Amino acid sequence: MDLEARLHGAAPSEHPEALRLWLRMLTCTQLIEKQVRAGLRAQFDTTLPRFDLMAQLERAPDGLKMKDLSRRMMVTSGNVTGITDQLVAEGLVERVDVEGDRRAYCVRLTPHGRQQFNDMARQHEQWIVEAFAALAERDIATLHRLLGKVKEHTQQHPVETEQ
Repeated sequence: MDLEARLHGAAPSEHPEALRLWLRMLTCTQLIEKQVRAGLRAQFDTTLPRFDLMAQLERAPDGLKMKDLSRRMMVTSGNVTGITDQLVAEGLVERVDVEGDRRAYCVRLTPHGRQQFNDMARQHEQWIVEAFAALAERDIATLHRLLGKVKEHTQQHPVETEQ
């Protein structure tokens, strides 16, 4: 049962519209992500974290240092190392020494990895387009604009936490 459905039985006055909207967005995100994960597994025998790592490398043709890759993906370096090891073993990425730093190396897609990522990325795009197929182009543009306002406001007014 998704988060939105859990609150279905509650009286509407108990939950402001903003909370209901948040739960709807979260539920939609989770449902779409579940479909993408299943599609990646079924069609490409891969995982979303592997796809995400390859996407970061696709945007950096010269490669990325492990710490930069970890920061971009917002995961620990241990997670990145494990995924990288798998992709190196499959010939999809390669490690390249960093000139002037014997302790560091960059990771970059191999030609085979780039081709495989491009195939996955085209299919990924189709899954996302299909997920929003119930909306007209105008609705998608409006939703994008409105969520942009939420993003901007949230960035300008972060929640204050007690120290």
